[in-house]
Amino acid sequence: MAEQIVMTKSSEETSVLFGAFDVNARAVEKAFGVHIHNRNDDTSCGDCIVVSGEEGAVDCARRTLEYLYRMTGEGEVLSETTVDYVISLVRDGLDEGGAIYSKDVICLTSRGKPIKAKTVGQRRYIQLIRDNTVVLGLGPAGTGKTFLAVAMAVEALRQKNVDRIILTRPAVEAGERLGFLPGDLQSKIDPYLRPLYDALFEMLGAENYQRHLERGTIEIAPLAYMRGRTLDSSFIILDEAQNTTPEQMKMFLTRLGYNSRAVVTGDLSQTDLPRGQKSGLAIASRVLAGIEDIAIHEFTDRDVVRHPLVRRIIGAYEKFERENPTHKQYKAERK
Repeated sequence: MAEQIVMTKSSEETSVLFGAFDVNARAVEKAFGVHIHNRNDDTSCGDCIVVSGEEGAVDCARRTLEYLYRMTGEGEVLSETTVDYVISLVRDGLDEGGAIYSKDVICLTSRGKPIKAKTVGQRRYIQLIRDNTVVLGLGPAGTGKTFLAVAMAVEALRQKNVDRIILTRPAVEAGERLGFLPGDLQSKIDPYLRPLYDALFEMLGAENYQRHLERGTIEIAPLAYMRGRTLDSSFIILDEAQNTTPEQMKMFLTRLGYNSRAVVTGDLSQTDLPRGQKSGLAIASRVLAGIEDIAIHEFTDRDVVRHPLVRRIIGAYEKFERENPTHKQYKAERK
């Protein structure tokens, strides 16, 4: 039976670390099969947290608690998702020498909330956007592909690194029937662009967003409206790119002008193209691999920052597809 110690500065900090009703401590105990308790030998020196159990498990649990404690010191709220993520990294030996948590603030929302990378994969994604002109972000829902790209775009606009933000996505479900939908053009395309609006409202606030829209410094439009344009000094985001055709993807990538950056996001497991139609994103990820100043980043279910159940659902589907090659072949035919 091994035993290791984690020290905090006060019982109040221990309480924050353990969470309401010790939910965080219990999660670490369950994950590693250890016992965690608080021992106040000398309160003047802080709080003493004792972790006991099998040697390897105790070491993992101790590292997990230290990472979580460091995060609380930076003002991070330890949600169930955050705790689950740190546990999974430590358990799989992917904690990168302690580089789990990022202090780097991308930007502040309209309410003053700092936007940061929450996973190692997200931090890598942000760095690639900073270092490259074109970045392809591929991965499942809930990994922050679009939200983080919008945050980077807003910060670039605030810093006057670009003159405008252009957000676009294909309206695949409407197809040629777009003209038969009621209302003007804006009301027809709004349902397809709503996730982009939501991200901008979070960053800028409704009034500020509206001012940018009226000045033309923010533009949100269907992908079809990008044809024939040259986009200079712009931060351009193509969302839901798995629903582009190869021709549309090539058209979009060749719109790039001087002093511009482009981020392309999509989830190849959720393609809505007609059966037999290849995804422009799937082809672009192969064609563009290895080209200088173009980066391709693949998120995994480990980067999902929604409810922990979402990560488990994605993992279950991936396991099903591995074990059912007929289903996988059907997906490949659709792409």
